[in-house]
Amino acid sequence: MLTLVLIDVILLVVLLMFSVPLPYCFGGALAFMAVAGGASMRSMMLWGFGQMISPILLASPLFILAGLIMARSGVAQHLLNFADIFVGRVKGGIGVVAVTTCAIIGAISGSGFTGVAATGPVLIPRMVEQGYPRGYATALVTVSSVLGLLIPPSVIMIIYGWVTETSILAAFLSTVGPGLMIVLSFSIINMIWVRKMPDIILEEKLPAAEMRTRNLQRMVRALPGLSLPVIILGGIYGGVFTPSEAAAVAAIVSIPIGFWVYKELKFKTFLETVNESSLSIGAIMTMIMFTLMLSQTYVLLKVPQALVDIIFGITTNKVLLLIVINVFLFFVGMIVNDVTGMILIAPLLLPLVTELGISPVHFASIMGVNLAMGGVTPPYASILYLGMRIGNCQFHEILRPTLVFLLFGYLPIVFLTTFWPPLSMYLPTLMGFVK
Repeated sequence: MLTLVLIDVILLVVLLMFSVPLPYCFGGALAFMAVAGGASMRSMMLWGFGQMISPILLASPLFILAGLIMARSGVAQHLLNFADIFVGRVKGGIGVVAVTTCAIIGAISGSGFTGVAATGPVLIPRMVEQGYPRGYATALVTVSSVLGLLIPPSVIMIIYGWVTETSILAAFLSTVGPGLMIVLSFSIINMIWVRKMPDIILEEKLPAAEMRTRNLQRMVRALPGLSLPVIILGGIYGGVFTPSEAAAVAAIVSIPIGFWVYKELKFKTFLETVNESSLSIGAIMTMIMFTLMLSQTYVLLKVPQALVDIIFGITTNKVLLLIVINVFLFFVGMIVNDVTGMILIAPLLLPLVTELGISPVHFASIMGVNLAMGGVTPPYASILYLGMRIGNCQFHEILRPTLVFLLFGYLPIVFLTTFWPPLSMYLPTLMGFVK
């Protein structure tokens, strides 16, 4: 049976490499298991539909809708102006603003795509105007957008909690520490790198009175955008509403902000946004359906248990096993998107990591930081390709700075998350989700 599963995985990878649409890739792998492995499609379909009506899953499309509305409503522009109050006259300050703004947008939308779509058109041109190379500016904004997958509320943490029956709130909190560390590491690399950029132009210095007036205006204009993560996160952790209800609140509140506060969202644009989000949601939910069915097929065939036996037959060294798991998750992130990887891999590896004595909450952060990196790592690299289109730059321009940020700013946090549990477990333990 493991031979059939291996053939099925190879088939899936081949379909992915030929750029077959994701739902068809997993549908083909599922069909192979039905024909060759004897999996019952009728029972899988019934099980899959039963899972798809879960109220928890409703959070994903609602956060996608809220994020797209935020991307069209000018929130990023006003957050950027607000951040300039503090670092506008610091060399490299706009780069720190880029990282921080992506983290805040992530706290609103829970998506990496929304981060680069909302901030890229605003941040990249401004950084280029201030003397940053276009490839560097695009790389910084793009890699920072993965923070949307780590700073809560995160869509992939909702998915993880759902498929593993782990507390979603605990999963949210598990990636806060790694997310903040990545913000810090990217900011430090940026401040060091800009020292070698002689053409950086700082914001013009104004008279004190004029500066105070402008800063106050920027602060007031940014408050509606800043209120969204406060409302969402405060409501979730304050017990006012569930993550799914928080997603609905985010979508509803973002509409009047876009129409009547910032006045950058028009009715035509709103209809286009709803249509775009509907198409994205339809494709994602279809993919989730097939991925769930394929994952459940592997579970019924006892693949997780066989995987545990095989790996423990090779070595029982916890450090080596964790390194192998990290490498495996990295390669999964390179060929499929984060949601797919989470649904497919979390149920398979969870029995293995629990045998190693790793908490499911800790494993949530390990999976989160690894799969998020896949969004900017070829060949999948969907967030990277989107960033290149928005930044209007070529692959050779963005490659070097992207690799530097990943190797020296992101990868160390991956291993720190894996081998230093307090980074991800402190907040869940403090809030009483883990004992």
